[in-house]
Amino acid sequence: MLELKDVSLNFRTSRGTFDHGVHHVLDQVSFKLYENETLGIIGRNGVGKTTMLRIMAGILAPTAGEVDTRPGKTASLLTIGLGHKVDLSGRDNAMLSAMLQGATRDEALGFLEQIKEFSELGDSFEEPVKTYSAGMKSRLGFTTALLTRVDILLVDEVLSVGDAAFRQKAEQAMKERISGEQTVVFVSHSDAQVKALCDRVIWIDEGKICGEGEPKVVIAKYRASLKK
Repeated sequence: MLELKDVSLNFRTSRGTFDHGVHHVLDQVSFKLYENETLGIIGRNGVGKTTMLRIMAGILAPTAGEVDTRPGKTASLLTIGLGHKVDLSGRDNAMLSAMLQGATRDEALGFLEQIKEFSELGDSFEEPVKTYSAGMKSRLGFTTALLTRVDILLVDEVLSVGDAAFRQKAEQAMKERISGEQTVVFVSHSDAQVKALCDRVIWIDEGKICGEGEPKVVIAKYRASLKK
């Protein structure tokens, strides 16, 4: 479905602690994403996980390397508040998001009541998104992406936001989606969620892949590294 080939992302900085003034966010990262699999990405904060998702979504361009996506396939990055038009209502944002993800206008209209019900936003669905809490934005974004059926769903820590009841519902809905024909890249700090949802895991540290393979094995190596 998608392949990263020696992808790097660098930026210049005045801090002398970096490599001659260059900070390497990602450093020659390569891997393949296969159809219908759920790939987990784990690692400490600030090591390049979210940057990798944004490159896969086409939001950022790499400094070097290539991102090859199968022709005609769509990818959606699901993260808190990304792409929301804050002066528009939740309903209008859901409509726009659905259409940007490939739905026709009539299809998008057909999704709206389902999105309102699943997201549990109630009357707030008609209110401007700028009045929403982080959890409400997350529920809106998650539900819109879940119900509009993109080819590659890129999930950035969204299942960790919101109350316990919604997190449980969201995780169950994600499991049902994954059991079908959904391809997912899933970033999370929750070992339990990664083990429950992912077929394969990549561990990234300082912009490089340090481990790849079966979730329990890679997670164990990652956790052991944090104790050193």
